[in-house]
Amino acid sequence: MNQSAAKKGHPELAAALRTLKRLQEKHQGVVEASDLSEAHRVLLTDTGFLRPIVKGWYVCGNPRDGAGDTTSWYATYWAFVSGYLSKRFGKRYCLNPEASLMLHTGNTTVPRQVTCVTIESGTYKVELPFATSLLIYPHPKNVPASRVETRGLQVWSVTDALCMTGPQFFKNNPREAEIALAMVRNASELLTTLLAGDMLVTSAARLAGAFEFVKRPDDAARIVKAFAQVKVNLKPVNPFGFAEPTLEPTRDRSPYVLRLRSMWAGWRQDVIDAFPPAPGRSQNTPDYLAQVEERYVSDAYNSLSIEGYRVTDELIERVARGDWDPDGDPEHDKTRDALAARGYYQAFHSVKDSISKVLAGEDAGTTVGRDHHDWYAELFGPAVSAGIVERSQLAGYRSGPIFIRNSMHTPVPREAILDSLEALWDLLKAEPEASVRAVLGHHIFVFIHPYFDGNGRIGRFLMNVLLASGGYPWTVIRVSRRDVYMKALEAASVEGQITPLAQFIAQEMAEWSPEREPKKVKP
Repeated sequence: MNQSAAKKGHPELAAALRTLKRLQEKHQGVVEASDLSEAHRVLLTDTGFLRPIVKGWYVCGNPRDGAGDTTSWYATYWAFVSGYLSKRFGKRYCLNPEASLMLHTGNTTVPRQVTCVTIESGTYKVELPFATSLLIYPHPKNVPASRVETRGLQVWSVTDALCMTGPQFFKNNPREAEIALAMVRNASELLTTLLAGDMLVTSAARLAGAFEFVKRPDDAARIVKAFAQVKVNLKPVNPFGFAEPTLEPTRDRSPYVLRLRSMWAGWRQDVIDAFPPAPGRSQNTPDYLAQVEERYVSDAYNSLSIEGYRVTDELIERVARGDWDPDGDPEHDKTRDALAARGYYQAFHSVKDSISKVLAGEDAGTTVGRDHHDWYAELFGPAVSAGIVERSQLAGYRSGPIFIRNSMHTPVPREAILDSLEALWDLLKAEPEASVRAVLGHHIFVFIHPYFDGNGRIGRFLMNVLLASGGYPWTVIRVSRRDVYMKALEAASVEGQITPLAQFIAQEMAEWSPEREPKKVKP
């Protein structure tokens, strides 16, 4: 049955969707064939509401998504792995130490392959969508008795995983290795595993060297002395492949906060190298704000178009003139695009007020940390007034998970949002370089993705306030370069490379001119 038939009314499909809704809420979007009748399964698959993963397993999908759309798979990846392994092995398995550490340290990227060690099974590889896979093999001695559960998966504890992982983890995943070490309060937590049975002398030397590298000499000495007491002369070996750590010793144990701090320290020089020097904060506020206002139409058209709104120059100009009223214009009062345009107009001018405070000498990190709530309220105020968006959504950050279309990056969980944002505001306040504030502030805000909607627009507003703090001009991200922009964000979030984004923003800043912008856009 095709979608057009579904739109005409189909009681069988309605019944199937009610069943699917219950399963989706219970199993986080993952469905076994045995959970549905054959008729419902076929109907939901044919209409695109279910997508097959492996034999007998499906994930919930969107009928509008094309065959190459990865969103539904990446959104349900870990729920599928958890459900599939639990069904096959109960709790008689464990992810390998490396995969365990990636989960413990809040890595937000969907991995290409996860390795699972079982107590009993054959060795085989489960091929999954979009070049991902699950490698399963039996090795009873490598399934620890003291497993812990994370995201519904059986994994090693942080301390045991650090003891059992090999040297390549520190070379291939240095950020995760640093974060894992920071999550260990005291080296004594490692010694029970390192000294048990056949002593892990090589691992102990590696961990002692790692603690020396991250500037925790007392923890390194604690490991060396413990082995000396059992007549082993331990020589620390630094397993990291770079010159300096990205994290200072800290009492913070949140893997998400530690990740943001590591990203900032590891990337700031790359941004400085890719960006032109700051002109210096403007001493002529009226002139600077006039230049910002000059770019409003171009910015609104491009920023809204990047998010998928079909907004014309005519509509933008009507909003700017005050000729459009969401309460009195029957042609536009209920349309998504018109409401988005009105909200953007209101938010843009709220952002201008924030820039005025920064140009008057207020700390930029303090300003954006406080005022971004106001921008968001203005952005969605018209949609709330029209009854399209619930009023409660203006009250705060998202209350559940969210996923970025076709991205292998999954934003931080709801419970980590406040800590992550507080860390971002602190990093902005401590950062002396405006270019670093703007590029990393923009990226990390979008990386956190604190709202259900509007994160890209708020992130670009934030970027421009922070650019103003260094005297850089308001920068328009052109929709014609959306693919480059999205690839640059993905390179930072998934591959750990910030230079493409810094170079992209610098190019957009240098190349903007009103002559380059489209004058009329047909809806």
